[in-house]
Amino acid sequence: MTIFNVISLIGGLALFLFGMNYMGTSLEKLGGGKFESILEKMTNSRIKGVLLGAGITAIIQSSSAVTVMAVGFVNSSIMSLRQAIGIIMGANIGTTITSWLLSLTSIESSNIFVSLLKPSSFSPVLALIGIIMYLSGKKEKRKDIGSILLGFAVLMFGMETMSSAVAPLKDIPEFTRILTMFSNPLLGVMAGALLTAVIQSSSASVGILQALAVTGSITVSSAFPIILGQNIGTCVTAIISSIGANKNAKRTAVVHLAFNTIGVMLAMTLFYGINAIFDFSFLNNPVNATYIAIIHTVFNLFSTIVLFPFGKQLEKIACMIVPDKSNDKVAPLVDERFLLTPSYAIEKAKEKAGDMGILAMDNVNLCLDLIKKYSHNNDDAICANEKRLDELEDELETYLIKISSMNLSIPDSIKLSKVSHAISNFERIGDYGVNILKIKRKMHSHSIRFSKDAVRELDVMSKAVQEILAKSICAFVEDDVDLAEEIEPLEQVIDNLKEELRARHSKRLQLSECSVENGMLFFDIINSLERIADHCSNLAVCIIELSNRSYQTHSYLKSVKSKSNKSFMELFEEYLLKYKVRQ
Repeated sequence: MTIFNVISLIGGLALFLFGMNYMGTSLEKLGGGKFESILEKMTNSRIKGVLLGAGITAIIQSSSAVTVMAVGFVNSSIMSLRQAIGIIMGANIGTTITSWLLSLTSIESSNIFVSLLKPSSFSPVLALIGIIMYLSGKKEKRKDIGSILLGFAVLMFGMETMSSAVAPLKDIPEFTRILTMFSNPLLGVMAGALLTAVIQSSSASVGILQALAVTGSITVSSAFPIILGQNIGTCVTAIISSIGANKNAKRTAVVHLAFNTIGVMLAMTLFYGINAIFDFSFLNNPVNATYIAIIHTVFNLFSTIVLFPFGKQLEKIACMIVPDKSNDKVAPLVDERFLLTPSYAIEKAKEKAGDMGILAMDNVNLCLDLIKKYSHNNDDAICANEKRLDELEDELETYLIKISSMNLSIPDSIKLSKVSHAISNFERIGDYGVNILKIKRKMHSHSIRFSKDAVRELDVMSKAVQEILAKSICAFVEDDVDLAEEIEPLEQVIDNLKEELRARHSKRLQLSECSVENGMLFFDIINSLERIADHCSNLAVCIIELSNRSYQTHSYLKSVKSKSNKSFMELFEEYLLKYKVRQ
C-alpha cells in the first residue's frame, strides 16, 4: 500500500462523510420540518413510536438526529419519556437502511442488469441529474431533490474510493494481524464504540467497516463485536445533547444508552454462549458489505424485539440513574436541539409566537374590562401577563437570531420574517394595553369617571379592537391570507372611530360636560386603542405581502384602500355599519 492509497483513503472518507451529511441535511430540508411534526403528534403508543422512529430515520439517514430530536421533545415537555422510548427503538432499526444501500458496492456479476445495481454504474447518472436539477431549478423543492441526488452520488463515490484505496491491504500480513485482535469480543466492542463516538454516526462507521471488508481480512468473529460496539458509540451524540437539559431529557439519553448496552450484552451472551456449545465454524469466514448489513440489521431487530416489552423497566432504570432533584430545570420555551432542523424550529417558534399573541389579546381584554370597572385582581393579572410577554419576546427573538444564522430555504426565510414581525407587534400591543391600565389606575386613585356617553362610545371602539385583534392572531396562527385581508377595512373603521370620538368628546368639553383632565384621559385611551389596531394592520400586511414574497407596505396599503377596490369597500361599509356610534 503506497502513500497514494493513503491519500485516496483519506479523500474517500472525507467524501463519504460529506455525502452522508449533505444528503441527510437535504432530506430534512425537503421535509420542511414535517418529519419532526409527525414524530411529535403520532407517538401515543410505543409500537407507533417504533414504526415512526424507524421510518423517519430511514428517510433522513440519521439515527443520531432522530434521538437528539427526541431528547429535545422531552426537554420541552412536548413528549413524555415513555413516548420517546419507542422512537429510540425504531431509530436503531431505521439506521440499518444505510448499510443496505452501501452493500450494493459488493455486487459482482457479469449480468448487465445486475451490474446496473452497483453504485459505480448508476451514481454518475444520479450525479448528472442532481447537478442539472440543482443548477437549473428555480423552485426550492427542485434544488433540494438535486442536492439529495448529489449527496447520494458523493456518498457512493466516497465508498468506492475507500474500497479501492484499502484493497491492497489484503496483501499486508500486519494489517490482518491487527484485525485479528478485534476477534476478542471486548476489544471489538470498544473499537466499534470508539470509532462511532468520534465520527458521531453509526451509519458512517458501519460504512467504513463495509469498505474495509473488501480486503477479505475482516471475519465474522471480528465484525460481529465491532458492529455491536458501534451501536453503543452512537449513544454519545444523545448524551452530549442532553448536557444542560432537564432530568427527563437526560433520562431519554440514558434510555438510549441502556437500550443499546443491554442489547449488546444479551446478543453477546447468546451468540458466544451458543458458540461455546456448538462451535460455529463460520467465525473465521471473511465478510463482505452485504454480510455486515445482515449482522447490523439482525442485531438491531433482535434488540428491539427482546426489549420492546420492557419499556417501563428501561424507564425505571433511567429514573434510578437520573433521580429527581429539587433544583430541576424548567422546560425551555423552545429547545435549541430543534435547530438541527431549522424548518421545525421555525414552526415551534411560530407556535410560541401564537401563544404570545393570545396572551397579548387576553391582556387587552382585561384592560378593556377595567374601563368599565377597576379591579385590583385584573390589575395584578395584567402586570403578570405583561412581564411574561416581555420574557417571551426576549427568548423568541434570541431564538430567531440563532435560526437566521443557519442556511435557510426561501420559504423558511419568509416564515421566519412573519414570526419576527408577529413577535414585535404582539409585544407592542401588550404595551398599549398597559397604557390603558395606567390611565385607569389614575382615574381610580382620583375618583375620575367618564360620562355615560363617553363609556358607551369607548365600548363601541373596544369591541371593534377586540374583533381586529382576534382576527389578526387567527390569521397569523392559521397563515390565513383571506382572513388577513379583512383586517385593513376594519382598521380604517377604527381610525374613523378615533376621529369621531375625538370630535364628540371635544364638543362635550366645549359644553363643559366634562373636565379637561377627563378629556385628556379619554383621548389617551382612544389613541392606545387605535395604535393596537395599527399593529394588527402591520401584522396583516406582513402576512399578505410575505405570502406573495414581497414586502411593499405602502404600495399595498395604497392599492388596497383605493375606492376601485370593491372587496375592501364592501367590508369597510359592513364594519362601518356594525360599529356605528348611536346617538
